[in-house]
Amino acid sequence: MNLGYWGYRILSGVVGVLPAAMMRALGAGVGTLLWLIPSRRKQLARRHLQRAVGVPPSRSQVRRMFASYGRYYAEVFWTRPRRLKSLLANSTIEGQEWLVAGKAAGKGVIVALPHLGNWEAAGLEAVRQGVPVTAVAEVLSDPRIVEWFTHRRAMFGIEIALASKGVSSLIETRLRQGGTVALVADRDLKRKGVPVTFFGERTTLPAGPFLLAMRTGAMLLPAGTYFTEQGHHNVVLPPLEIPPEGDNPARLAAAAQLLANRFEELIRKAPTDWHIFQPNWPSDFDQS
Repeated sequence: MNLGYWGYRILSGVVGVLPAAMMRALGAGVGTLLWLIPSRRKQLARRHLQRAVGVPPSRSQVRRMFASYGRYYAEVFWTRPRRLKSLLANSTIEGQEWLVAGKAAGKGVIVALPHLGNWEAAGLEAVRQGVPVTAVAEVLSDPRIVEWFTHRRAMFGIEIALASKGVSSLIETRLRQGGTVALVADRDLKRKGVPVTFFGERTTLPAGPFLLAMRTGAMLLPAGTYFTEQGHHNVVLPPLEIPPEGDNPARLAAAAQLLANRFEELIRKAPTDWHIFQPNWPSDFDQS
């Protein structure tokens, strides 16, 4: 028996019967309990927050970061089709005109997001704006957990493409058909991406959003989602202008740095909603 999969199913069943306010409180409470436990994840959260706010974060800020992450998972477990109307009623957006303009242009839209708030709930808002979304998801070791997450994200109106062989072709096809693709792009899992300065320190961002934009001509939109007391607020920034001149490596590097700058802008609005608890800069790995 796979404990991970059944744990997700049990949590979904338990959290799923709670009223919204109780669900959010439970998620924040569980996150706070995890904050109380000394761990490598807690050390990394503190390092990342310091990068975002520019000074050593307070205990309260680190705690709120964990509480926010707990709320994210609680919402994932809690969401049901019958609750989508309520979720939308408590969702707001600014910059939606960029989504609409990108769709109207007919060349596809790439929405690049950091791990901020409940980024999956942004898919539901995009559907309301008439812009259905395809997203790439990491392939996990247990296919049943992958299927479970895929089903959950589908409830938000998100089509999931697993990050396996052939996914790049599928995503390009969606863009050339005028579709919208969402890519969470503030963490380079393979550490083989495009070098950037991100919060004052050199690291890499995954190359996918920029390569896709250069190949297809799709509009590249930075975006972020923030928790509000009862819901979510989504922000879509103006499109990145990939330099038309120069060789492809130089254009790629310039576009990646522009996105890193936009991600900084989005994250600084609510740094404790930034859910990144893994090494993300070379110095993080050096401290392991």
